[in-house]
Amino acid sequence: MVDAAPRLEPPRAPGAAACLRGQWTAAQFARPRQLRDLLAAMAAVPRNAGWDLREAQQLDHIGAQVLWEHWGRRWPDAIEALPAQRAVLERVARYTTDVPEPARRGLRARYFELGAGVLGALHALRLFVVLVGQLALDLLTLARALRRGPWKDFSGHLYRIGATAVPITALVGVLIGVVLAYLTAQQLRTFGADAFIVNILGIAVIRELGPMLAAILIAGRSGSSITAQIGVMRVTEELDAMRVMGISHSFRLVLPRTMALAIAMPLLSTWTTLCALAGGMMAADLSLGISPSYFLFALPDAVPVGNLVLALGKSVVFGVLIALIACHFGLRVQPNTQSLGEGTTASVVTAITVVIVVDALFAVVFQDVGL
Repeated sequence: MVDAAPRLEPPRAPGAAACLRGQWTAAQFARPRQLRDLLAAMAAVPRNAGWDLREAQQLDHIGAQVLWEHWGRRWPDAIEALPAQRAVLERVARYTTDVPEPARRGLRARYFELGAGVLGALHALRLFVVLVGQLALDLLTLARALRRGPWKDFSGHLYRIGATAVPITALVGVLIGVVLAYLTAQQLRTFGADAFIVNILGIAVIRELGPMLAAILIAGRSGSSITAQIGVMRVTEELDAMRVMGISHSFRLVLPRTMALAIAMPLLSTWTTLCALAGGMMAADLSLGISPSYFLFALPDAVPVGNLVLALGKSVVFGVLIALIACHFGLRVQPNTQSLGEGTTASVVTAITVVIVVDALFAVVFQDVGL
């Protein structure tokens, strides 16, 4: 059986030619190790040596390209080749172009790139403000004609966003409560202030961690899903079909998702808070010996009602922002899969960032509420 592997016989004497053997084709070069060994053998051939291609069983454009690149994109001093082989080499030499070096960006180019980025951000902000205004108009339309509302879509989104997120929010809430209680107990035991773990857990979980954890989980779970759903509708041209039929994108797509998140977020926030308090209560019992009955009895006095009201208000704002951001990026998706992936990623990152920024603003503005 004839060996089809590409081989190279180096020159046997000074001024002799290097001989090619085997098949110099794409199928043979698909093996990385074989190609690496062949390139090493070619590198050992002197530059002034001739080349004899006549013994090669087959030479296609891939093999010719390997030779042409090794020769430095110029013909060697001495070459022996069959007419068909020379034709392939000449075709490769004719259509091989030099790759231009990347131009260095000057200060002017960087300045224009910065300006383009700022204009792009302002355009995206303008579209987001337009979406918010259109949502307000849709709410007025819904208030005037409740029967025309997309209630089936609303109930479906409420179930998918709220009910299906209960297990993951419960798990994260319990684990955060346990971790926070154990870390706090180590410091409180040092100062003999074990009873104050109720105050710390109550304020931290009810006021901040409960709404924040629920919002981040929903932003990553449901926000990405909303963006992907609307983005796929763009790819499959369903949005164009809705526009042709006169169906409003904001009324049928944005409005039900925003209402569902505005209602589901406070419920999920309360559920996450209860699970975190349950985990912290168990950890406090195991680490400090504080019984669950004492924990439940002391919690209302340690945490004023204003903290709960503030947490529920923040959750509604978080839900509306997550829905608007997810729908905004979904409607901006271009009809290709790359834009769909980039839009989904940008939606999740932007939603989580906005949730953290808004939470910080709530902490500053309402610093005297419930404390």
